[in-house]
Amino acid sequence: MTRLILKTVDDYIKLKSVKSDVRLHYGDHTEQFGDLYLPENTDGRYKSSPVIVLLHGGCWRAAHSLLQLGELCQSLTDLGYTVWNLEYRRLGNGGGWPTTFTDVAKGTDFLKTIAEQYTLDLTKIITMGHSAGGHLALWLAARSNLSIDSELYTPNALNISAVVSLAGIPDLERGVEQNICRGACEELMGGLAADYPERYKQGSPHHISLGGIPQIHLVGELDPIVPVDYLQTSLEQQQDPYTLQIIPDIGHFEMVMPDTVSWPYIKRSLEILNEKSIEQ
Repeated sequence: MTRLILKTVDDYIKLKSVKSDVRLHYGDHTEQFGDLYLPENTDGRYKSSPVIVLLHGGCWRAAHSLLQLGELCQSLTDLGYTVWNLEYRRLGNGGGWPTTFTDVAKGTDFLKTIAEQYTLDLTKIITMGHSAGGHLALWLAARSNLSIDSELYTPNALNISAVVSLAGIPDLERGVEQNICRGACEELMGGLAADYPERYKQGSPHHISLGGIPQIHLVGELDPIVPVDYLQTSLEQQQDPYTLQIIPDIGHFEMVMPDTVSWPYIKRSLEILNEKSIEQ
């Protein structure tokens, strides 16, 4: 019997960065920037393309950045997408409540500013995130349904077409209970739900309806960081429809490595979302 060897955080850290076409700042803080990866064109002009807003994981902590997602960005652009690999302030460099949320919101809305220059199709925006980034990808899709008096409300927020969550964390309360990311769920929110119930209602995606936006969740069968039972239970508690696929024989970090079995699942998820958008 072959013994499975799962990818580790050390394997993740060693992932090669891939130079983007351009790095753009959406704010004055050093962490308020994104790397834009553009699909190839043959005539020297940017080709109109749908956009994937990509959000890295790392338990919302400053120890990890967007650099490890370079190979995934390249693979996504090879499919014809523009990828906005978004950086944001994290725990340890100015992030937490509400800054991490407001950064990803501001960074996503920044696409309006550059859409004409880079020929972005803002009618087709998919948020995709890994782990803690999956939480943020889901929240970005739901934020237009926040109440106007919410601390995180943004008028005229950019509409999201769909979400692909890669071992994401949709339920922060359950994340605290199960010690997902070793206390980072609580740190992100500045305390427990009992102390800050409104924060959790505004920042935990399972509390906010996505309003029918398609959401696809992928998770490794052997994921030790975002376990399958956590994700299944969290999704069952929400009212919105979703698709959950459990990828056999992988853990957590394979999810963002295009040379692993996760890639065909990601590719097929995007194909399904494209088919749905055509039907609509």
